[in-house]
Amino acid sequence: MSTNISPDLASTGPVRFVAVGDSFTEGVGDRDLRMPNDCRGWADRVAEELTRNDPRTRYANLAVRGRRLRRIVDEQLDAALAMEPTLVSFHAGGNDLLAARLDLGALIRRFEAAVARIAGTGTRVLLFTEYNVPLSPVLEPLKLRTAIFNKHIRRIAREHGTLLVDHWCFERFQDRRMWAPDRLHMSTPGHQYMAVKVLEVLGAAHSLPAPVLAPPLPRSRTEIIADDAAWLGRDVAPWFSRRLRGVSSGDHLGARWPALMPAVLPERLGTSRARMTEVAQF
Repeated sequence: MSTNISPDLASTGPVRFVAVGDSFTEGVGDRDLRMPNDCRGWADRVAEELTRNDPRTRYANLAVRGRRLRRIVDEQLDAALAMEPTLVSFHAGGNDLLAARLDLGALIRRFEAAVARIAGTGTRVLLFTEYNVPLSPVLEPLKLRTAIFNKHIRRIAREHGTLLVDHWCFERFQDRRMWAPDRLHMSTPGHQYMAVKVLEVLGAAHSLPAPVLAPPLPRSRTEIIADDAAWLGRDVAPWFSRRLRGVSSGDHLGARWPALMPAVLPERLGTSRARMTEVAQF
């Protein structure tokens, strides 16, 4: 069977793509009530395009929102590698960077150890740099942490021969419409654009268009202040409350697609939650 997947990606046969990580990979911000955990995300979109190229493609998504690096490694890595994947996407560390206290050196060493373990199996590894999310001027000091972490992610990618999606460099994400209202997760256009960039890095042919946004409308100072106030009450206060209580938004959630399965193509998807359960149990 001929495919439109890059020779390097398809060199070991049909693609077995396992996505590992946190909310970035789970798909938070790309709301879709037809899907498990009510979201879709860039990884689903990539798997859909790979499946259109080769129906033998299989996909699992183990990512859970709120997870820090240690829990991602402890809870997801063994399960991912047990599937004998040909491609693993690994995004972790973003929630650690938001912590009040952080041993950045230890975070980098733990991240590199995880990447080395995945790469050591011979699978292709896909890494991402973090983006300097425009949360608030008060949180600008986080930019330095993120820049240092990204410097090491680029080094790790070079030294371990992984693929890299350099999110930090994507100017399109300076548009606030690429972000969900919580300002922390990508919106539907953001996830779609990320999927396009991932497919480009993989060298896979695809028909997924980059999102087209109209020129942004100017906002008055009053509108900006009102939006900031709504954000503080709706998103920031609950986030701080969870931190103080030592809980996470993903504590009661499981992986969206915990086992390798054919990607769920939207055009074949009904709106029934029962149908989604049936598909997930493939």
